Amino acid sequence: MDPRISLVTLAVADLGASRAFYLDGLGWTAEVDVPDEVVMIRTGEHLLLSLWSAAAFEVEVGPLRSGPGLAPFTLAHNVATQAEVDEVLALAARAGADLVQSAVRRSWGGYAGYFADPDGFRWEVAHNPGPIADLVLAPRPGDPSAPSI
Repeated sequence: MDPRISLVTLAVADLGASRAFYLDGLGWTAEVDVPDEVVMIRTGEHLLLSLWSAAAFEVEVGPLRSGPGLAPFTLAHNVATQAEVDEVLALAARAGADLVQSAVRRSWGGYAGYFADPDGFRWEVAHNPGPIADLVLAPRPGDPSAPSI
């Protein structure tokens, strides 16, 4: 088996609200959009974010478990500069996200903050100046500060 993730699927309470947040608010584009069922957004080469209505999700996958606290994972959006972190957090807030934590310098050497989408899923927006940037950011043509991959 190849080490690969093809889709990240989030079961969402209100697909319309999630569609509005991701497509209208953040400006992303749907690759697949099935009303009342699923919206799939290309988020990288060979990678889709799938927003699936909770009801349709349960039919296929099984009952959802709920309770207090957060799901024990985050989604991350890495960018090339600290200024971009602030710009993305501001865009998410304008789109209706809850700003969970403003961006700050982190002990690991980067700069990151967090927002929550309409269902509370946490997104980290980060500038990681170390080797992780070389792994997750595409090079920008003509930009000498861009990752070297």
